[in-house]
Amino acid sequence: MSDRMYDFLVPNVNFFGPGSVSVVGERCKLLGGKKVLLVTDKGLRSIKDGAVDRTVKHLHEAGIEVVIFDGVEPNPKDTNVLDGLAIFRKEHCDMIITVGGGSPHDCGKGIGIAATHPGDLYQYAGIETLTHALPPIIAVNTTAGTASEVTRHCVLTNTKTKVKFVIVSWRNLPCVSINDPQLMLGKPAGLTAATGMDALTHAVEAYISKDANPVTDASAIQAIKLIATNLRQAVALGSNLKARENMACASLLAGMAFNNANLGYVHAMAHQLGGLYDMAHGVANAVLLPHVCRYNLIANPEKFADIATFMGENTAGLSTLDAAELAIKAITRLSKDVGIPQHLRELGVKEADFPYMAEMALKDGNAFSNPRKGNEKEVAEIFRQAF
Repeated sequence: MSDRMYDFLVPNVNFFGPGSVSVVGERCKLLGGKKVLLVTDKGLRSIKDGAVDRTVKHLHEAGIEVVIFDGVEPNPKDTNVLDGLAIFRKEHCDMIITVGGGSPHDCGKGIGIAATHPGDLYQYAGIETLTHALPPIIAVNTTAGTASEVTRHCVLTNTKTKVKFVIVSWRNLPCVSINDPQLMLGKPAGLTAATGMDALTHAVEAYISKDANPVTDASAIQAIKLIATNLRQAVALGSNLKARENMACASLLAGMAFNNANLGYVHAMAHQLGGLYDMAHGVANAVLLPHVCRYNLIANPEKFADIATFMGENTAGLSTLDAAELAIKAITRLSKDVGIPQHLRELGVKEADFPYMAEMALKDGNAFSNPRKGNEKEVAEIFRQAF
């Protein structure tokens, strides 16, 4: 058991299962919404009868007026937030609905922060810096990965410095999250793989975090098991509803885990790759995860041995350290099986950037819950091992 006090934050209401997007209109009415800003990206908006169209349909059926902002980019930028804020204010919206994966969810949270807090967004980077309530947010999720629909994290990119910054606050939590696996059917294999490995990273980092507790452990364990037995199938056949539903559940559980146990060096380092190279977050996490796990192994070999078992490895008769090594092998094999690039050099990363990225990674809010405390030289070496 934990030897300290801890809390466990999740949205007030979380809907799950096929068809659950149908509740979005009634939930808006319950929250007093009359005119919502729907935050999404152009790709999702362009899909006929896709997640955006279905969400709008249910909102209109409930008598809710909808204004759409589709200017969200991958690794959402501060400029995306300001563009959305301008529409939110011009149209006198009173609520925010985010439709998509982590990028629309984070951008929507950013718009909510900017609408209620003066000055530059960067000044709110850190933990619990927000002082005012955000407009009500409902997050309709379409990918099984980031879990931003259930977390207090808002991750944005500073376009001037090309560095990602994180605003962490209980005020960022959406009022309602919706995970409808029918909205995830047919997603491209590459996106499914990247978001699935993102979810695995959330679960693994939360499980070994120095801030872990028995409740977060329970969520992380189940997430790891579900990902190990469903990600390959979801990548292989995008229409596999059972695999999609299990991956959506895994992502949700992993989000619940890291929202409360926090993360570690994988995310701290991946944020540098996303900010500097605009690399897809899930891919950055997947490439780094085995190498950070190897670095962290000595901090808690027992938990890494557990992870091997959760991923289906036979650890009978092995020492704790040998079993822990199997966890890294299992993670690497899963990443290869779903088609994730294995080296940073394949993704255009330059060795010359390692010292700067290592310096910035150690300043990232996720670094402080890593189970092993490192320095810039060690973190730069992890980047080199992943190169």
